[in-house]
Amino acid sequence: MGTLVEALAGTGYVADRSLAVVLHLAGSLELPVLLEGEPGVGKTAVAEALAEATGARLVRLQCYDGLAAHHALYEWDYARQLLAIRMAEARGAVGRDGVGPSGADRGGAADLRAEVFAPEFLLRRPLLEAIDPPDGRPVVLLVDEVDRADEEFEALLLEVLGQFQVTVPELGTIVAARRPRVVLTANRTRALSDALRRRCLYHWLPYPTRDREVEIVAARLPGAAEDLVRRACELVDHIRNGGFRKTPGVSETVDWVRALTLVGGVLDAATVRETAGCLFKDAEDLIRVQGPDGRRLLREAGVA
Repeated sequence: MGTLVEALAGTGYVADRSLAVVLHLAGSLELPVLLEGEPGVGKTAVAEALAEATGARLVRLQCYDGLAAHHALYEWDYARQLLAIRMAEARGAVGRDGVGPSGADRGGAADLRAEVFAPEFLLRRPLLEAIDPPDGRPVVLLVDEVDRADEEFEALLLEVLGQFQVTVPELGTIVAARRPRVVLTANRTRALSDALRRRCLYHWLPYPTRDREVEIVAARLPGAAEDLVRRACELVDHIRNGGFRKTPGVSETVDWVRALTLVGGVLDAATVRETAGCLFKDAEDLIRVQGPDGRRLLREAGVA
């Protein structure tokens, strides 16, 4: 586990031992990892760092409401298939009625069908891309925000991840020669099925402690002043406990420290007001932090 922690740290991702254990076990047991947590805690970054640390290719499937099977698995390139048919007709290899040039011989039509349903006309979407990578490299499959997809897609995902194979009627069944490492993320916008949870190793990713966030920001921004990083993380910690509607995540902290560095590396009340849009992404929160609540937070965090 220590080696994996070091490998992830080399990519700029600071992981604790509990996360490293889950990732290590998932790789050894060839099981997916389900990461749940509030938006912005770094769930997506786990998959990105894991791919970089292991030398794998990251394949990402971004989930959304209404995600259909053909967007996740595969579809045929109909425009190129139609062009191939038209070219075959122009050569006289097949007639417009779909049969061979002799009218009785259907060999030309059969050959054309095999030609237009060849692998080069197959558009590989993320799930098929991960199961059968064209370059043979190991793959980390990121199924991002799986809770945004509907239950029908979740059932499809269970089927694919259960066997790590995809059946294309025109080509046959494609089986993974090497199973990809799979990371699923969820923000708890809806309850995931027990069936999906049982097939995964589970890890809850909380907001980092103040000291760990200092480590994370310092790793992401090695040029930032140490004192600035520490004071900024202290203020963010106070904000997270301040009852705001949209709590800033780690990515917002990193962006904010980067912005503070660009405006002179000074953290005071004036720069907090000027750069508040880096942390707050809700109008009510932005208004509130400019008022008495904001002044109280600054006093508590020792920001003049």
